[in-house]
Amino acid sequence: MAGLSEKILVALSGGVDSAVSAALLVDQGHEVEAIYVRTWEHENDLLGDCPGAKDLKDAKRIAEHLGIPFQVLNLVDFYRREVVQPMIRGYASGTTPNPDILCNRNMKFGTLLDFAMRQGFDALATGHYCRRLIGCDGNAQLWEGMDKTKDQSYFLARLSRDQLEKVRFPLGEITKLEVRKLALKWNLHVANKKDSQGICFLGKVKIPDFLSNFIDDNPGEIVTKNGQVLGQHRGLHKYTLGQRRGIGIPSNQDHENYVVTGKNEDRNQLIVAFEHPSESTLWSRRFRVESLSFLNSDTPLEPIRVLGRARYRDPSTKLELIPQMNENAEIFFDLPQRALTPGQILALYEGERLIGSAYYSKSAFGRASLSA
Repeated sequence: MAGLSEKILVALSGGVDSAVSAALLVDQGHEVEAIYVRTWEHENDLLGDCPGAKDLKDAKRIAEHLGIPFQVLNLVDFYRREVVQPMIRGYASGTTPNPDILCNRNMKFGTLLDFAMRQGFDALATGHYCRRLIGCDGNAQLWEGMDKTKDQSYFLARLSRDQLEKVRFPLGEITKLEVRKLALKWNLHVANKKDSQGICFLGKVKIPDFLSNFIDDNPGEIVTKNGQVLGQHRGLHKYTLGQRRGIGIPSNQDHENYVVTGKNEDRNQLIVAFEHPSESTLWSRRFRVESLSFLNSDTPLEPIRVLGRARYRDPSTKLELIPQMNENAEIFFDLPQRALTPGQILALYEGERLIGSAYYSKSAFGRASLSA
């Protein structure tokens, strides 16, 4: 229905990006309605200062200003089950899942998209900075946003082709600066509202503090890769690979700082080393990934050369992907990567087009033993 008027449900978050997304769609002549999704019920019990109430108020005011219908959908139980609890289980088991990616696949473009379809909408729109383009085969493709400083295609790497067919990203072709200017032009009261920071539901609370409500501390030894005991950790779930600060052990006489390079869960040991480019437990080219999927094609049977974004803020870098059985693969980066963490996402690209993704595996097959 490209180029035609559509009936579109816009997910309003209370921020400027989703507000301008809604305004753009109205300006383009679409039949637009707005929805705000409640995702966390006990903010005051666990999170303290949560901006949720203000965001809801702002979202309602935006809809009223644009003259579009507005509703609130309560997905608190779903969010707890499909986003928060998997995050907690992941940290408890030694991985570092990304709740924003879980939220996008399971909530925003999962149950919320299903809700939109049941209500008779043609599509669901959000304020993500990425582009949805139609390929020569007629299928929807996901491309990086034009504003490279705000591109969010990485966070949508786990979307399915069916989900992508039914979503719209009005901000994909414009920059954040232009979004602010449009908000002022249309007199949107959130034109200068600060962007939310950090994980979607934590607000100002740090991850270890949040997890302490659900995972008991289990102290153990902090050791070097050679087994030298340097101190005591508070619980493996409180540390991430590559972490420099807050480990609790001092630097050496040369003022070199320790960094987390691994976890021995069998012995409940936190492994540390010094920050050296030659440190094989910290830097590597070769990793194993799992749950490999491709957006617009089947998983290749032969090795391929693609671009990979190792983390959200990292630039795309060249790699070789060697598919294996059961959606597993080995990857060889052209350049060594620092402290890639099990449970995080590797996004795969062909130029600016996102083509697939996978999770870094928890398997030991992929760090010091495979360094190159």
